Amino acid sequence: MSSTLALTAHDSLTMLRRNLKHAARYPALTFGQAMTPIMMLLLFVYAFGDSIGAGLGGGRDAYLSYLTPGILVMGVAGGSMSTSVAICSDLTGGIVNRFRTMNIARSSFLTGHVVGSVLQTMVGVVLVVAVALAVGFRSDAGALEWLAAFGLLAAVAVAVTWLSAALGLLSKTVESASNKPLLIQFLPFLGSAFVPADSMAPGLRLFAEYQPFTPVTETLRGLLSGSAIGSAGWVSLAWCAGIGVLGHAWSRRLFDRTGRR
Repeated sequence: MSSTLALTAHDSLTMLRRNLKHAARYPALTFGQAMTPIMMLLLFVYAFGDSIGAGLGGGRDAYLSYLTPGILVMGVAGGSMSTSVAICSDLTGGIVNRFRTMNIARSSFLTGHVVGSVLQTMVGVVLVVAVALAVGFRSDAGALEWLAAFGLLAAVAVAVTWLSAALGLLSKTVESASNKPLLIQFLPFLGSAFVPADSMAPGLRLFAEYQPFTPVTETLRGLLSGSAIGSAGWVSLAWCAGIGVLGHAWSRRLFDRTGRR
């Protein structure tokens, strides 16, 4: 049993190195993932920060403090798109058929893609935080709160990346693989990422309050502001666990099914 786990871990590391080499060869892909949340941060802060911040009882700085956690969550959600595209590209390009003829663990292909994508996403998170700090974001969080915040973002990244892997396996073309995760990327817009949920219309407010990214955003907001997070933290972890388990089981089943075609 232990030797099987060791071999699986070794094969997964090999696949991870493959994906990291691709990322190093095309660094624009990693930086490109971070550009969308960075541009959204700058657009909303400088175009709407004064007016929305006034509604929050402050000004541009108040809105920057409110917005930054939501932008980070949106960036993590958007980072999963590359996994769907990369997996579909490998499937349609034929490299997966070669992997199946090799004496490697079947799970290593998906694990390498997911772990590599999560690492790229977390690099993007660091870049977004750096830009937010550069334009005036300040946090009352201590070292433990910052560590918990990055841990939560990593948990979200793992969950949505496994779900995106399944969407990539479902896709017949790279183009469709790039479109399927769009709902994941823009779901934070329908939460409390940009404006408080209680300011929305009743129907939208109900959806915003019970969708997965709202408790994640509120937990992250509490951690970075140094305030209490209440039950939102446990709800966020439950959502991450549920989505991650679903995505992992779904992607493994789809990958096994492609091997029988």
